Amino acid sequence: MQYTSLGRSGLKVSRLCLGTMNFGRATSERDAFATMDRALEEGITFFDTANVYGGPDQRGLTEQIIGRWFALGGGRRESVVLATKVYNPMYDSADGPNDAAGLSLYKIRRSLTRSLQRLRTDHVELYQMHHVDPSVSWDELWGAFQPLIDAGTVDYVGSSNFGARHLCYAQAAANTRHILGLVSEQHKYSLACRLPELELLPAASDLGIGVLCWSPLAGGLLSGQTLNPQWGSRSADVARNLTPAQREQLEKYAALCREIGQSEATVALSWLLSQSAVTAPIIGPRTPDQVAAAVAALECELSDDILARLDAIFPGPGGPAPQAYAW
Repeated sequence: MQYTSLGRSGLKVSRLCLGTMNFGRATSERDAFATMDRALEEGITFFDTANVYGGPDQRGLTEQIIGRWFALGGGRRESVVLATKVYNPMYDSADGPNDAAGLSLYKIRRSLTRSLQRLRTDHVELYQMHHVDPSVSWDELWGAFQPLIDAGTVDYVGSSNFGARHLCYAQAAANTRHILGLVSEQHKYSLACRLPELELLPAASDLGIGVLCWSPLAGGLLSGQTLNPQWGSRSADVARNLTPAQREQLEKYAALCREIGQSEATVALSWLLSQSAVTAPIIGPRTPDQVAAAVAALECELSDDILARLDAIFPGPGGPAPQAYAW
C-alpha cells in the first residue's frame, strides 16, 4: 500500500479510501465485516462513511455496522483513519425543522454526537460537510467546527461536493481565524467526468486541499462489465442507457485495456492515482475480493503514451480555466 498526506495536513492516509455506502444495502453486515478486515490486511486504513448511509429507511445503519466492527477489538478502531459526513436529513423528529438538509452549528454538533454513538468511538479523524449550504456563513461553520477540534472529537474538517469558489471562501475565512481550515474535498471525478479539471482541482492544489474521488468508476460505467453485463446487475441498468457514442467510447477503452493487459477498473483507478491533485479514489467494494482487485491499481503504472491515448478516448476540458477556453 502507498500512503500520502491528506492535503496540507500531517495526517497520512492510504492512497485508496474504503467507501462504505454499500454496507447494509448491497452488502450484508457479515460481508461488510469481512470487507473491512480485508481492507486492513491490504493496508487500506482510510475509511469513509456518512450519517445517512444505510438506505432511505435505515439512515445511520452503515455507521452502526462500522461501530459493531470496531467493537470486535483487535486494534480495528486504532488502525483506521475514519471519515464521516453531515448535511442530509436523518428523519429524526426530535430535530423538528432542523432535520432539513443543511448545515448549522446546531445540526453539526447534534449530528456528530449521534454519529459517534453509532460508530462506538469518541472521535473521528475527518468530519466532512456532505454538500454546500450557501445560507450558512463561514463564521457560523468555523464557529461550529473549531470547538469540536479543540475538544478532540474531530481532528480535521473536510468538504464534499463543493465548488472551487466554496473552497476559497472556506480557506479565506479560516485564515482570518488563523486556523488550518479544510484539508480535503470529496468530489465526483473519473475518466468519464473530467469537468473538475477546469476549476476544482487547480483550486484544491493551490489551497493545499486533498481531493478524494467518489464514483471513480463512473457509477459502474468503467467497471468492465458494462458492454457485456450480467442480467439483473447494476451494469445491466447502465448498459441499457448507453448512447451509441458512449458504447463506441467504451469499446475503444476496453481494447486499450486488453492491449496493456489490465482490467478496465484497474486502469480507471490507476489513471486517478496519476493525477497530481488526487489524494485517493474512494472505492466501493461489495466483497473482500473486490478490495484486492482495487489494490492492483497501485501496481499499474500508465506510461505517458497510454495516458495520452486515454485522453483521446475520454477528452478532458483541455486544462484549467481560463486557458482551456479563453486562449
